Amino acid sequence: MNTTEEILNGKSILIVDDDVRNTFALVSYLENCGMKTFTAEDGFAALNFLSHNKSIDIVLMDMMMPGMDGYETIQKIKNDTAISHIPIIAVTAKAMKGDREKCLEAGASEYVSKPVNMNELFKKMAGLMSPAL
Repeated sequence: MNTTEEILNGKSILIVDDDVRNTFALVSYLENCGMKTFTAEDGFAALNFLSHNKSIDIVLMDMMMPGMDGYETIQKIKNDTAISHIPIIAVTAKAMKGDREKCLEAGASEYVSKPVNMNELFKKMAGLMSPAL
């Protein structure tokens, strides 16, 4: 087991995405790597889940969802002192100029584009969850 896998093993992750194919692929891969996964199909479900589950270590947030999009959901999470400490990685299918900056301005800790490169995602997750040196 490498250092990244050791950092992520046993961690709890909330995947917020309205596309069941993306959710299934991420859940399958992350659980195979020892993480505990939870899912929410939109921003409303994510906020409801987080209000009842304080043990989430990191959130993967799809940015383009119907109803409450990822930008609004991230802002609501960051404005709630009970959960504002949770790192959030924004995930977007439309990698357009300025998207990364827009996601970070909304409060995301990191950014990845779809299709998700799992090595890149793991490095970013481990970087956000590793203890400060």
